[in-house]
Amino acid sequence: MHFIRRLTDNATLKALGPGLITGAADDDPSGIATYSQAGAQFGFNTLWTLVLTYPFMVGIQLVSARIGRVTGHGLATNIRRAYSPWLLYSIVLLLLIANVINIAADIAAMGEAARLVAGVGSAHLYSLGFGVLCLALQVWLPYATYVRYLKWLTLGLLAYVGTVFAVKLPWVEVLRKTVWPDFTFTKDSVALIVAIFGTTISPYLFFWQASQEVEELRADGSTMALRKKPADAIKQLRRIKVDTFVGMGFSNLVAYFIILTTAVTLGAHGVTNIQTSAQAAEALRPVAGEFAFLLFALGIIGTGMLAVPVLAGSAAYAVTESFKWNNGLDLKAMEAQEFYGIIGLATVGGMLLNFAPIDPIKALVLSAQINGVIAVPIMAVMMMLAHNKKLMGEFTLSRRHTVIGWVGVLVMLVAVVAMFVTGLS
Repeated sequence: MHFIRRLTDNATLKALGPGLITGAADDDPSGIATYSQAGAQFGFNTLWTLVLTYPFMVGIQLVSARIGRVTGHGLATNIRRAYSPWLLYSIVLLLLIANVINIAADIAAMGEAARLVAGVGSAHLYSLGFGVLCLALQVWLPYATYVRYLKWLTLGLLAYVGTVFAVKLPWVEVLRKTVWPDFTFTKDSVALIVAIFGTTISPYLFFWQASQEVEELRADGSTMALRKKPADAIKQLRRIKVDTFVGMGFSNLVAYFIILTTAVTLGAHGVTNIQTSAQAAEALRPVAGEFAFLLFALGIIGTGMLAVPVLAGSAAYAVTESFKWNNGLDLKAMEAQEFYGIIGLATVGGMLLNFAPIDPIKALVLSAQINGVIAVPIMAVMMMLAHNKKLMGEFTLSRRHTVIGWVGVLVMLVAVVAMFVTGLS
Protein backbone atom coordinates (compact mmCIF):
# COMPACT_ATOMS: atom_id res chain seq x y z
CA MET A 1 0.00 0.00 0.00
CA HIS A 2 2.91 2.35 0.77
CA PHE A 3 4.32 1.72 -2.73
CA ILE A 4 0.95 2.42 -4.34
CA ARG A 5 0.55 5.62 -2.32
CA ARG A 6 4.00 6.83 -3.39
CA LEU A 7 3.29 6.00 -7.01
CA THR A 8 -0.06 7.80 -7.09
CA ASP A 9 1.62 10.84 -5.50
CA ASN A 10 4.23 10.88 -8.27
CA ALA A 11 4.35 14.23 -10.12
CA THR A 12 4.12 12.62 -13.54
CA LEU A 13 1.02 10.65 -12.64
CA LYS A 14 -0.52 13.73 -11.05
CA ALA A 15 -0.12 15.56 -14.37
CA LEU A 16 -2.35 12.91 -15.96
CA GLY A 17 -5.87 13.45 -14.72
CA PRO A 18 -9.00 14.59 -16.57
CA GLY A 19 -7.55 13.76 -20.01
CA LEU A 20 -6.37 10.27 -19.04
CA ILE A 21 -9.63 9.34 -17.31
CA THR A 22 -11.71 10.80 -20.14
CA GLY A 23 -9.77 8.88 -22.77
CA ALA A 24 -9.95 5.62 -20.85
CA ALA A 25 -13.69 6.02 -20.22
CA ASP A 26 -14.14 6.25 -23.98
CA ASP A 27 -13.30 2.53 -24.27
CA ASP A 28 -16.37 1.47 -22.31
CA PRO A 29 -18.07 -1.92 -22.78
CA SER A 30 -20.46 -0.56 -25.42
CA GLY A 31 -17.47 0.89 -27.28
CA ILE A 32 -15.70 -2.46 -26.98
CA ALA A 33 -18.72 -4.08 -28.63
CA THR A 34 -18.54 -1.60 -31.52
CA TYR A 35 -14.80 -2.15 -32.03
CA SER A 36 -15.26 -5.92 -31.74
CA GLN A 37 -17.94 -5.87 -34.42
CA ALA A 38 -15.65 -3.80 -36.64
CA GLY A 39 -12.81 -6.30 -36.29
CA ALA A 40 -15.02 -9.36 -36.66
CA GLN A 41 -16.97 -8.08 -39.68
CA PHE A 42 -14.36 -6.07 -41.60
CA GLY A 43 -11.04 -7.41 -40.30
CA PHE A 44 -8.18 -4.91 -40.41
CA ASN A 45 -10.07 -2.64 -42.81
CA THR A 46 -11.51 -0.32 -40.12
CA LEU A 47 -8.20 0.36 -38.34
CA TRP A 48 -7.84 3.58 -40.36
CA THR A 49 -10.80 5.11 -38.51
CA LEU A 50 -8.82 5.25 -35.27
CA VAL A 51 -5.87 6.93 -36.98
CA LEU A 52 -8.22 9.46 -38.57
CA THR A 53 -10.18 10.27 -35.42
CA TYR A 54 -7.17 10.71 -33.14
CA PRO A 55 -6.22 14.31 -34.09
CA PHE A 56 -9.86 15.39 -34.07
CA MET A 57 -10.49 13.66 -30.76
CA VAL A 58 -7.45 15.40 -29.25
CA GLY A 59 -8.47 18.72 -30.77
CA ILE A 60 -12.04 18.76 -29.47
CA GLN A 61 -11.09 17.45 -26.00
CA LEU A 62 -8.43 20.17 -25.77
CA VAL A 63 -11.18 22.68 -26.52
CA SER A 64 -13.42 21.31 -23.76
CA ALA A 65 -10.58 21.24 -21.22
CA ARG A 66 -9.48 24.74 -22.21
CA ILE A 67 -12.99 26.14 -21.78
CA GLY A 68 -13.24 24.61 -18.30
CA ARG A 69 -9.80 25.78 -17.12
CA VAL A 70 -10.03 29.28 -18.60
CA THR A 71 -13.57 30.15 -17.48
CA GLY A 72 -13.77 28.07 -14.31
CA HIS A 73 -17.14 26.68 -15.46
CA GLY A 74 -18.34 23.59 -17.29
CA LEU A 75 -19.70 23.42 -20.83
CA ALA A 76 -23.38 23.69 -19.92
CA THR A 77 -22.78 26.86 -17.89
CA ASN A 78 -20.89 28.47 -20.76
CA ILE A 79 -23.55 27.45 -23.31
CA ARG A 80 -26.21 28.92 -21.02
CA ARG A 81 -24.29 32.19 -20.81
CA ALA A 82 -23.75 32.53 -24.54
CA TYR A 83 -26.80 31.02 -26.25
CA SER A 84 -30.56 30.57 -26.09
CA PRO A 85 -31.92 28.26 -23.36
CA TRP A 86 -33.71 26.04 -25.94
CA LEU A 87 -30.35 25.11 -27.49
CA LEU A 88 -28.92 24.18 -24.09
CA TYR A 89 -31.96 22.19 -22.96
CA SER A 90 -32.15 20.31 -26.29
CA ILE A 91 -28.48 19.29 -26.08
CA VAL A 92 -28.69 18.30 -22.41
CA LEU A 93 -31.87 16.25 -22.94
CA LEU A 94 -30.30 14.27 -25.81
CA LEU A 95 -27.11 13.83 -23.77
CA LEU A 96 -29.11 12.51 -20.81
CA ILE A 97 -31.04 10.02 -22.99
CA ALA A 98 -27.87 8.77 -24.71
CA ASN A 99 -26.02 8.45 -21.41
CA VAL A 100 -28.74 6.43 -19.67
CA ILE A 101 -28.96 4.03 -22.62
CA ASN A 102 -25.16 3.79 -22.63
CA ILE A 103 -25.08 3.10 -18.88
CA ALA A 104 -27.62 0.31 -19.38
CA ALA A 105 -25.52 -1.27 -22.13
CA ASP A 106 -22.34 -1.00 -20.05
CA ILE A 107 -23.85 -2.41 -16.86
CA ALA A 108 -25.42 -5.29 -18.80
CA ALA A 109 -22.05 -6.09 -20.39
CA MET A 110 -20.29 -6.02 -17.01
CA GLY A 111 -22.87 -8.41 -15.53
CA GLU A 112 -22.60 -10.81 -18.45
CA ALA A 113 -18.77 -10.69 -18.31
CA ALA A 114 -18.85 -11.47 -14.58
CA ARG A 115 -21.17 -14.41 -15.21
CA LEU A 116 -18.84 -15.74 -17.90
CA VAL A 117 -15.77 -15.47 -15.64
CA ALA A 118 -17.50 -16.91 -12.57
CA GLY A 119 -19.31 -19.60 -14.53
CA VAL A 120 -22.33 -19.35 -12.21
CA GLY A 121 -24.95 -16.85 -11.14
CA SER A 122 -27.29 -14.40 -12.81
CA ALA A 123 -25.98 -11.69 -15.15
CA HIS A 124 -28.81 -9.41 -13.98
CA LEU A 125 -27.78 -9.75 -10.34
CA TYR A 126 -24.14 -9.08 -11.18
CA SER A 127 -25.28 -6.02 -13.14
CA LEU A 128 -27.24 -4.70 -10.17
CA GLY A 129 -24.22 -5.19 -7.94
CA PHE A 130 -21.92 -3.29 -10.28
CA GLY A 131 -24.46 -0.47 -10.63
CA VAL A 132 -24.79 -0.10 -6.86
CA LEU A 133 -21.01 -0.19 -6.42
CA CYS A 134 -20.44 2.53 -9.05
CA LEU A 135 -23.08 4.72 -7.43
CA ALA A 136 -21.72 4.20 -3.92
CA LEU A 137 -18.17 5.10 -4.94
CA GLN A 138 -19.31 8.39 -6.46
CA VAL A 139 -21.43 9.35 -3.49
CA TRP A 140 -19.23 8.30 -0.57
CA LEU A 141 -15.61 8.71 -1.71
CA PRO A 142 -13.90 12.12 -1.42
CA TYR A 143 -12.99 13.58 -4.82
CA ALA A 144 -9.21 13.18 -4.44
CA THR A 145 -9.56 9.52 -3.47
CA TYR A 146 -12.15 8.86 -6.14
CA VAL A 147 -9.95 10.28 -8.92
CA ARG A 148 -6.97 8.25 -7.68
CA TYR A 149 -8.97 5.04 -8.04
CA LEU A 150 -10.26 6.09 -11.47
CA LYS A 151 -6.65 6.49 -12.61
CA TRP A 152 -5.87 2.96 -11.47
CA LEU A 153 -8.95 1.60 -13.24
CA THR A 154 -7.50 2.86 -16.54
CA LEU A 155 -4.98 0.01 -16.21
CA GLY A 156 -7.86 -2.38 -16.92
CA LEU A 157 -7.59 -1.32 -20.55
CA LEU A 158 -4.16 -2.92 -20.74
CA ALA A 159 -6.02 -6.23 -20.87
CA TYR A 160 -6.70 -5.50 -24.52
CA VAL A 161 -3.04 -4.89 -25.18
CA GLY A 162 -2.33 -8.25 -23.54
CA THR A 163 -4.76 -10.11 -25.80
CA VAL A 164 -2.75 -9.04 -28.85
CA PHE A 165 0.29 -10.87 -27.47
CA ALA A 166 -1.86 -13.96 -26.85
CA VAL A 167 -2.55 -14.31 -30.58
CA LYS A 168 -0.40 -14.31 -33.73
CA LEU A 169 -0.67 -11.24 -35.95
CA PRO A 170 0.47 -10.59 -39.55
CA TRP A 171 1.97 -7.20 -38.77
CA VAL A 172 2.92 -6.32 -42.35
CA GLU A 173 -0.69 -6.76 -43.47
CA VAL A 174 -1.93 -4.90 -40.39
CA LEU A 175 0.20 -1.84 -41.15
CA ARG A 176 -0.67 -1.93 -44.85
CA LYS A 177 -4.41 -2.02 -44.22
CA THR A 178 -4.17 0.68 -41.58
CA VAL A 179 -3.05 3.16 -44.25
CA TRP A 180 -4.55 1.49 -47.36
CA PRO A 181 -7.62 -0.59 -46.47
CA ASP A 182 -9.67 -2.74 -48.83
CA PHE A 183 -12.87 -0.95 -47.90
CA THR A 184 -16.21 -0.62 -49.68
CA PHE A 185 -18.72 1.97 -48.51
CA THR A 186 -22.04 0.21 -48.06
CA LYS A 187 -25.04 0.76 -45.78
CA ASP A 188 -23.57 -1.55 -43.12
CA SER A 189 -20.00 -0.24 -43.35
CA VAL A 190 -21.08 3.41 -43.19
CA ALA A 191 -23.33 2.70 -40.19
CA LEU A 192 -20.40 1.02 -38.43
CA ILE A 193 -18.06 3.93 -39.24
CA VAL A 194 -20.56 6.37 -37.72
CA ALA A 195 -20.83 4.08 -34.68
CA ILE A 196 -17.02 4.10 -34.33
CA PHE A 197 -16.94 7.88 -34.69
CA GLY A 198 -19.84 8.25 -32.25
CA THR A 199 -18.26 6.01 -29.61
CA THR A 200 -14.81 7.59 -30.09
CA ILE A 201 -15.82 11.27 -30.22
CA SER A 202 -18.65 11.20 -27.68
CA PRO A 203 -20.44 14.27 -26.24
CA TYR A 204 -20.37 12.95 -22.66
CA LEU A 205 -16.56 13.13 -22.83
CA PHE A 206 -16.72 16.84 -23.73
CA PHE A 207 -18.84 17.65 -20.68
CA TRP A 208 -16.82 15.40 -18.38
CA GLN A 209 -13.36 16.77 -19.18
CA ALA A 210 -14.45 20.41 -18.96
CA SER A 211 -16.12 19.77 -15.59
CA GLN A 212 -13.11 17.84 -14.30
CA GLU A 213 -10.90 20.84 -15.01
CA VAL A 214 -13.30 22.84 -12.85
CA GLU A 215 -13.10 20.16 -10.15
CA GLU A 216 -9.30 20.37 -10.27
CA LEU A 217 -9.53 24.12 -9.71
CA ARG A 218 -11.73 23.60 -6.67
CA ALA A 219 -9.47 20.89 -5.27
CA ASP A 220 -6.33 23.05 -5.56
CA GLY A 221 -6.74 26.17 -3.47
CA SER A 222 -3.54 27.71 -4.86
CA THR A 223 -4.85 28.22 -8.39
CA MET A 224 -7.75 29.92 -10.14
CA ALA A 225 -9.44 30.04 -13.53
CA LEU A 226 -7.00 31.37 -16.13
CA ARG A 227 -9.22 34.39 -16.82
CA LYS A 228 -8.57 35.42 -13.21
CA LYS A 229 -4.97 34.21 -12.98
CA PRO A 230 -3.36 34.31 -16.44
CA ALA A 231 0.11 33.83 -14.93
CA ASP A 232 -0.73 30.11 -14.63
CA ALA A 233 -1.53 29.80 -18.33
CA ILE A 234 1.74 28.38 -19.65
CA LYS A 235 1.93 25.71 -16.96
CA GLN A 236 -1.73 24.70 -17.03
CA LEU A 237 -2.22 24.71 -20.79
CA ARG A 238 0.94 22.61 -21.20
CA ARG A 239 -0.38 20.15 -18.60
CA ILE A 240 -3.75 19.96 -20.36
CA LYS A 241 -2.01 19.34 -23.68
CA VAL A 242 0.13 16.48 -22.34
CA ASP A 243 -2.79 15.00 -20.38
CA THR A 244 -5.11 15.07 -23.39
CA PHE A 245 -2.60 13.79 -25.95
CA VAL A 246 -1.72 10.87 -23.65
CA GLY A 247 -5.32 10.12 -22.66
CA MET A 248 -6.72 10.15 -26.20
CA GLY A 249 -3.70 8.26 -27.50
CA PHE A 250 -4.24 5.59 -24.85
CA SER A 251 -7.92 5.39 -25.78
CA ASN A 252 -7.38 4.99 -29.53
CA LEU A 253 -4.45 2.59 -29.09
CA VAL A 254 -6.60 0.28 -26.98
CA ALA A 255 -9.45 0.49 -29.50
CA TYR A 256 -6.93 -0.34 -32.24
CA PHE A 257 -5.85 -3.44 -30.32
CA ILE A 258 -9.47 -4.53 -29.80
CA ILE A 259 -10.09 -4.42 -33.55
CA LEU A 260 -6.81 -6.27 -34.13
CA THR A 261 -7.65 -9.00 -31.64
CA THR A 262 -11.17 -9.64 -32.91
CA ALA A 263 -10.08 -9.46 -36.56
CA VAL A 264 -7.35 -12.08 -36.25
CA THR A 265 -9.41 -14.39 -34.06
CA LEU A 266 -13.15 -14.02 -34.60
CA GLY A 267 -13.19 -12.61 -38.11
CA ALA A 268 -10.56 -15.05 -39.32
CA HIS A 269 -12.69 -17.96 -38.01
CA GLY A 270 -15.93 -16.82 -39.60
CA VAL A 271 -17.48 -15.22 -36.49
CA THR A 272 -18.63 -11.94 -38.05
CA ASN A 273 -21.69 -10.94 -36.03
CA ILE A 274 -20.66 -9.58 -32.61
CA GLN A 275 -23.41 -7.70 -30.82
CA THR A 276 -22.04 -7.27 -27.28
CA SER A 277 -18.62 -7.05 -25.68
CA ALA A 278 -19.42 -10.13 -23.55
CA GLN A 279 -20.27 -12.07 -26.70
CA ALA A 280 -16.88 -11.07 -28.11
CA ALA A 281 -15.15 -12.37 -24.98
CA GLU A 282 -17.07 -15.65 -25.08
CA ALA A 283 -16.33 -16.14 -28.78
CA LEU A 284 -12.62 -15.64 -28.11
CA ARG A 285 -12.38 -18.65 -25.81
CA PRO A 286 -12.49 -21.43 -28.43
CA VAL A 287 -10.35 -19.62 -31.04
CA ALA A 288 -7.77 -17.76 -28.91
CA GLY A 289 -7.67 -19.71 -25.66
CA GLU A 290 -8.64 -19.27 -22.02
CA PHE A 291 -6.02 -16.60 -21.32
CA ALA A 292 -7.24 -14.27 -24.07
CA PHE A 293 -10.85 -14.84 -22.97
CA LEU A 294 -10.07 -13.96 -19.33
CA LEU A 295 -8.15 -10.81 -20.27
CA PHE A 296 -10.95 -9.64 -22.54
CA ALA A 297 -13.73 -10.40 -20.04
CA LEU A 298 -11.96 -8.84 -17.05
CA GLY A 299 -11.20 -5.79 -19.16
CA ILE A 300 -14.94 -5.32 -19.74
CA ILE A 301 -15.55 -5.19 -15.99
CA GLY A 302 -12.63 -2.79 -15.38
CA THR A 303 -13.60 -0.38 -18.14
CA GLY A 304 -17.25 -0.50 -17.08
CA MET A 305 -16.31 0.49 -13.52
CA LEU A 306 -14.53 3.49 -15.04
CA ALA A 307 -17.09 4.44 -17.69
CA VAL A 308 -20.39 4.22 -15.77
CA PRO A 309 -19.41 6.94 -13.25
CA VAL A 310 -18.18 9.15 -16.10
CA LEU A 311 -21.46 8.72 -18.01
CA ALA A 312 -23.61 9.41 -14.94
CA GLY A 313 -21.33 12.23 -13.78
CA SER A 314 -21.27 14.03 -17.13
CA ALA A 315 -25.07 13.95 -17.26
CA ALA A 316 -25.25 15.35 -13.73
CA TYR A 317 -22.82 18.17 -14.53
CA ALA A 318 -24.78 19.11 -17.66
CA VAL A 319 -28.20 19.17 -15.96
CA THR A 320 -27.15 20.96 -12.77
CA GLU A 321 -25.14 23.59 -14.65
CA SER A 322 -28.19 24.23 -16.85
CA PHE A 323 -30.32 25.09 -13.80
CA LYS A 324 -27.57 26.74 -11.69
CA TRP A 325 -27.68 24.00 -9.05
CA ASN A 326 -24.75 23.09 -6.83
CA ASN A 327 -22.55 20.42 -8.34
CA GLY A 328 -19.21 18.72 -7.88
CA LEU A 329 -17.72 15.47 -6.65
CA ASP A 330 -15.85 17.51 -4.05
CA LEU A 331 -19.17 18.30 -2.36
CA LYS A 332 -20.97 15.99 0.03
CA ALA A 333 -24.34 14.53 -0.91
CA MET A 334 -26.33 16.96 1.26
CA GLU A 335 -24.44 19.92 -0.23
CA ALA A 336 -25.34 19.00 -3.82
CA GLN A 337 -28.53 16.96 -3.58
CA GLU A 338 -29.64 17.58 -7.18
CA PHE A 339 -26.21 16.67 -8.55
CA TYR A 340 -26.00 13.35 -6.72
CA GLY A 341 -29.70 12.77 -7.32
CA ILE A 342 -29.15 12.92 -11.09
CA ILE A 343 -26.14 10.59 -10.79
CA GLY A 344 -28.39 8.20 -8.88
CA LEU A 345 -31.29 8.49 -11.34
CA ALA A 346 -29.03 8.00 -14.37
CA THR A 347 -27.33 4.96 -12.82
CA VAL A 348 -30.52 3.38 -11.48
CA GLY A 349 -32.29 4.17 -14.76
CA GLY A 350 -29.59 2.29 -16.61
CA MET A 351 -29.84 -0.62 -14.19
CA LEU A 352 -33.64 -0.84 -14.58
CA LEU A 353 -33.42 -0.56 -18.36
CA ASN A 354 -31.73 -3.96 -18.33
CA PHE A 355 -35.00 -5.49 -17.10
CA ALA A 356 -37.17 -3.74 -19.70
CA PRO A 357 -38.32 -5.62 -22.84
CA ILE A 358 -35.90 -3.62 -24.98
CA ASP A 359 -33.44 -5.19 -27.37
CA PRO A 360 -30.05 -4.28 -25.83
CA ILE A 361 -28.39 -4.32 -29.25
CA LYS A 362 -30.88 -1.84 -30.69
CA ALA A 363 -30.39 0.30 -27.57
CA LEU A 364 -26.64 0.20 -28.10
CA VAL A 365 -26.95 1.19 -31.77
CA LEU A 366 -29.41 3.97 -30.87
CA SER A 367 -27.01 5.32 -28.23
CA ALA A 368 -24.10 5.38 -30.72
CA GLN A 369 -26.26 7.09 -33.33
CA ILE A 370 -27.50 9.72 -30.87
CA ASN A 371 -23.90 10.36 -29.79
CA GLY A 372 -22.80 10.74 -33.40
CA VAL A 373 -25.67 13.08 -34.28
CA ILE A 374 -25.51 15.39 -31.25
CA ALA A 375 -21.71 15.49 -31.35
CA VAL A 376 -21.91 17.68 -34.47
CA PRO A 377 -23.84 20.66 -33.01
CA ILE A 378 -22.07 20.37 -29.66
CA MET A 379 -18.65 20.45 -31.33
CA ALA A 380 -19.73 23.46 -33.40
CA VAL A 381 -21.00 25.27 -30.29
CA MET A 382 -17.77 24.45 -28.43
CA MET A 383 -15.68 25.89 -31.26
CA MET A 384 -17.72 29.12 -31.13
CA LEU A 385 -17.42 29.25 -27.34
CA ALA A 386 -13.66 28.88 -27.61
CA HIS A 387 -13.60 31.98 -29.86
CA ASN A 388 -15.89 34.02 -27.62
CA LYS A 389 -13.66 36.74 -26.12
CA LYS A 390 -16.25 37.61 -23.47
CA LEU A 391 -15.82 34.08 -22.07
CA MET A 392 -12.23 33.23 -23.03
CA GLY A 393 -10.52 36.63 -22.92
CA GLU A 394 -7.00 36.34 -24.32
CA PHE A 395 -7.17 32.52 -24.36
CA THR A 396 -9.15 32.01 -27.55
CA LEU A 397 -7.99 29.27 -29.93
CA SER A 398 -4.99 29.57 -32.22
CA ARG A 399 -5.47 29.41 -35.99
CA ARG A 400 -4.03 25.87 -36.20
CA HIS A 401 -6.27 24.59 -33.43
CA THR A 402 -9.24 26.30 -35.05
CA VAL A 403 -8.61 24.53 -38.37
CA ILE A 404 -8.27 21.11 -36.71
CA GLY A 405 -11.43 21.66 -34.67
CA TRP A 406 -13.61 22.73 -37.60
CA VAL A 407 -12.29 19.95 -39.84
CA GLY A 408 -13.29 17.54 -37.05
CA VAL A 409 -16.81 19.01 -37.06
CA LEU A 410 -16.96 18.61 -40.85
CA VAL A 411 -15.78 14.96 -40.70
CA MET A 412 -18.45 14.11 -38.13
CA LEU A 413 -21.11 15.93 -40.15
CA VAL A 414 -20.20 14.05 -43.34
CA ALA A 415 -20.33 10.73 -41.47
CA VAL A 416 -23.77 11.47 -40.00
CA VAL A 417 -25.19 12.66 -43.32
CA ALA A 418 -23.79 9.53 -45.01
CA MET A 419 -25.46 7.38 -42.36
CA PHE A 420 -28.86 8.93 -43.02
CA VAL A 421 -28.46 8.83 -46.80
CA THR A 422 -27.43 5.17 -46.88
CA GLY A 423 -30.12 4.32 -44.35
CA LEU A 424 -32.81 5.74 -46.65
CA SER A 425 -31.47 4.03 -49.75
